[in-house]
Amino acid sequence: MSTATPQKFEFQAEIKQLLDIVIHSLYTEKEIFVRELVSNAADALEKLRHTQLTEKEIFDDKLELEINVTTDDKAKTITIQDFGLGMTRAELVENLGTIAHSGSKAFLKALGEGAQKNASLIGQFGVGFYSAFMVAKSVKVYSHSWRAAEPGHVWTSDGAGSYEIEESEGQRRGSKIVVELKDDCAEFASDWKIKEILERYSAFVSFPINLNGKRVNTVQALWLRSKNEIKEEEYTEFYKFQSHAHEEPRLRLHFSADAPLAINALLFVPKENTEKLGFARTEASVALYCRKVLIDAKPKNLLPEWLRFLKGVVDSEDLPLNISRETMQDKALVEKLNKVITKKFLRFLEDEAKNHAEAYAACYAEFGLFLKEGAAMDFTHKDQLVKLLRFESSLTEKGKTTSLADYVSRVTSDQKEIYYLVGPNRAAIESGPYLEAFKARNLEVLFCYEAVDEYVMNNVREFDSKKLTAADHAEVKLSELPKPEGALSEADTKKLTTWLKATLGERVAEVKASERLVDSPALALNADKFMSPHMRRMMKAMSKDKDGPDAPLRVNLEINPRSAVMKRLFETHTASPEKAKLVAEQILDNALISAGLLDDATPMVARLYKLLESV
Repeated sequence: MSTATPQKFEFQAEIKQLLDIVIHSLYTEKEIFVRELVSNAADALEKLRHTQLTEKEIFDDKLELEINVTTDDKAKTITIQDFGLGMTRAELVENLGTIAHSGSKAFLKALGEGAQKNASLIGQFGVGFYSAFMVAKSVKVYSHSWRAAEPGHVWTSDGAGSYEIEESEGQRRGSKIVVELKDDCAEFASDWKIKEILERYSAFVSFPINLNGKRVNTVQALWLRSKNEIKEEEYTEFYKFQSHAHEEPRLRLHFSADAPLAINALLFVPKENTEKLGFARTEASVALYCRKVLIDAKPKNLLPEWLRFLKGVVDSEDLPLNISRETMQDKALVEKLNKVITKKFLRFLEDEAKNHAEAYAACYAEFGLFLKEGAAMDFTHKDQLVKLLRFESSLTEKGKTTSLADYVSRVTSDQKEIYYLVGPNRAAIESGPYLEAFKARNLEVLFCYEAVDEYVMNNVREFDSKKLTAADHAEVKLSELPKPEGALSEADTKKLTTWLKATLGERVAEVKASERLVDSPALALNADKFMSPHMRRMMKAMSKDKDGPDAPLRVNLEINPRSAVMKRLFETHTASPEKAKLVAEQILDNALISAGLLDDATPMVARLYKLLESV
């Protein structure tokens, strides 16, 4: 009940300008007004908590420090009440009707200096209260200061240019904002709608938030608490809530930093890689907060693209935000956040790999593709990422992996390369001809099973001053081995290679005796220095014209003069030239199959039937 006549005031010209900007161009989502009013309520409660430490007499001192939100879909109103510091009549005028020290002056000055286009380059000015006018027909603010001697008041405005203030009896300490909604904004008077908004933006506000009498924010902002006082169950509960997950996380990193930025972060590695399961590309989902208030649930530039599998929260007090808290303005600062968090996470993975090797191996099996993506494309973090890569090798058991550093620790001082082979699986690589020469010389070869591996190796290029080299590359030079007896003579070998080159024609660039082969009769090496067999297959798979003619394929064919097949071919090429020609072509196709270079097997099948006829 009012005890005096309402007094009418005109908004200052600057406030009118501010209202126009807020209502028509500042915020991209109208629902933001809920976040802003709740944040202001939390600030008022925090200020009261500090005031209680120095002041003996506090009005209405039995009230709980909480925020109560009430919706009325019939009256089309939403009410947000806090039992915080409250405002006197003078403070209502000063904070809501004049430029004063609300931050509005600095905001408008920034706009004036840089024009409207700089609305996204402004600091945090604390004028979120005015966002209510985006959805309101009218706004009433009932308030009573913490000072007992001051009366209560109600501030009323429709945002059109003026406001009224009058005394109001029976007000509790703090502020109660009643928003009468426009007809096209009536959804904000729905319980379910406001619950959804509060859970998204204000879930971690320090004070209880009650919506129509029911507590909404039941999960604590764990990232701001000491790790020593948090139980595993709390971490799991938080992860499931924040990530909308059903299972426990695989790994967790909780850290705080004061320099170069104030950061509190809680990051999780999920149990499974959804991209690996065939789902759509994962979106960045480490949420960005400023003082426990959500800024962006899925910020795109907070972390590198290859860390998009991470879940969790990053909170930084150093974020300069635009007025709506919706857009980060300082690109250099965001990049600094990115680097600090990324390096911290990579150090965490290094520690995991060192101290919990099995857990890291399991994690790598799920998310190694992302680390490979980073190693190939992120120059800034390349060195750290390459150390985290893992591969099976010719010296490891099936299912066990090794790092590049461990590989290097096992090589002799004169070995200048790290060798690798790309294949669909271990069995295919071990049964192929390309590994023979390396096994015979006791040289370790890394096994690469994923489509991206060759791209990664080509981009990483070297590790610890040793070049990453494909073991099936035509230019690989290996030390000589003692030549066993029973091979074709050099002269006969020369005759056979010359005949093969003439017989196979344009299909081969060169035919020569191999220093690599031990048991296999022959192998094919891609004559194209710039496109490996694997890369050629990828290019063909990506080609739009899949039925069009392929680029001519020419390979170098190496033969094994000790092989019984080659000895028999040497005998046959003079005794039965036509049959020998079929065998030669079959040997080449067999080599192409092992190299992954045979695109069309139809001619080979027809040839095999001809050979079978002669058996």
